[in-house]
Amino acid sequence: MVITKKHISRRTVLRGAGVALALPVLDAMVPALTAQGRTAVGKPKVRLACLEMVHGSAGATKFGAERNMWSPVAAGRDFDLSPTSLKSLEPYRSYLTIVSNTDCRMAEAFSDNEVGGDHNRSSAAYLTQSKPKQTLGSDIHAGISMDQLYAQRFGQDSPLPSIQLAIESDDTGGCHYGYACVYMGPISWASPTEPLPMIRDPRAVFDQLFGGGGTPAERSARRRTDRSILDWITREVAGLRSELGPTDRGRLDQYLDDVREVERRIQKIEEHNASGESGLLPMAPIGIPDSFHEHMQIMFDLQALAFMSDLTRVSSFKLSRDATGRVYPESGVRTAFHAASHHGEDETQITDFAKINAYHVSLIPYFLEKLKNANDGDGSVLHVTAPDGTPMANVFLTLLRRLGIDNIERFGDSTGEIEI
Repeated sequence: MVITKKHISRRTVLRGAGVALALPVLDAMVPALTAQGRTAVGKPKVRLACLEMVHGSAGATKFGAERNMWSPVAAGRDFDLSPTSLKSLEPYRSYLTIVSNTDCRMAEAFSDNEVGGDHNRSSAAYLTQSKPKQTLGSDIHAGISMDQLYAQRFGQDSPLPSIQLAIESDDTGGCHYGYACVYMGPISWASPTEPLPMIRDPRAVFDQLFGGGGTPAERSARRRTDRSILDWITREVAGLRSELGPTDRGRLDQYLDDVREVERRIQKIEEHNASGESGLLPMAPIGIPDSFHEHMQIMFDLQALAFMSDLTRVSSFKLSRDATGRVYPESGVRTAFHAASHHGEDETQITDFAKINAYHVSLIPYFLEKLKNANDGDGSVLHVTAPDGTPMANVFLTLLRRLGIDNIERFGDSTGEIEI
């Protein structure tokens, strides 16, 4: 390849019956001895992954703050994560910037008739940092979320400008405090009046990423054959491998193994759920596992594959719905999540709530490790304690500008950038 200057297009897709498999970045995608091409393809593409976990944290209480149950006590680089719910992130210190003590003012009640409606508006306010309009009609209004600002600017040259994922259904069974039900669901908003639906079924996500080569009927027929999507592109894979050098062949094989492993896990879940055995989530789609831990890992795997293949550069992931009654036994606490968050300032209950927080954070390193292994990166750890009254929107404004959206003057109720 170095001699002939042949190269593979970054947009190469291997196609079969109901299959459209994009590829990871390969050395062969850089035109040989062409500095301009090397820069165009080799320059890292910034990926943006936004996660939301509801119900706040134990560290936001007086008791929890005094014991640093959420954020470290020391600002700067010499901080201690061990007493916090973030302790599982310790191995990733060199990739972290922790910002604490900001206010999400737009999620708060502005008038008496909004008091008590925190669960009904917080998800809509999270990534938009905008005040959701109190309405039960169709005239909903929030703001453009930060992930969609990035997707609209930098995601248009990828097959999927963004993906929106969730773990739980946003069916709350009712709307309260004068807020439309939709405010409790999506965290991504393409415009102030356009919330984007989330996908919680791993199979549906998998087909969205790798099943673009055919109709839904063709994809359904393919699944009934009990074969892997890779079986339908065997010839295409063999032809591609013959054109690659040893390093690229290894990289391709690892990527295909990762795709197959995720597909195998989804198939195993579907087989279990179709067997008639009683499950913990009887009303859930067939591709959703009973285990929260397993569901999280599969969804993280899918996001990592989407980033590796450049199918998208933006994801948003809602890890729970507000007011959920889910229990996380792996945390060591048997109290339901929503009930645990209503601790009444009881120190024992706050401590239990901190255990749930720590469990949730402990799942994130799985995703970070995937991204670390797939992309080169370097950085330095930093803990920034914002001055009292600093809008959380200031953090998002800073991120957006650092991500290249340099023409944005304000975001939500921002008052300026934070100092990092």
